[in-house]
Amino acid sequence: MKKKDINALSASDIKERLKEEQNMLTRLSLSHAVSPIDSPAKLRNTRRTIARLLTELKKKESANA
Repeated sequence: MKKKDINALSASDIKERLKEEQNMLTRLSLSHAVSPIDSPAKLRNTRRTIARLLTELKKKESANA
């Protein structure tokens, strides 16, 4: 997910998307532990998306405070 897409989301949408991405990371990690996944870059991209979502969520929360 690109930064411009994340900026367009509201705080509640970001929280929902963050939960989805964290669940996806858990599933990818477990499946990778059992048998190697096709593209390990999926793990890295998912972690980076989570970091982007958390950063934007903090920005929006600090702007509201």
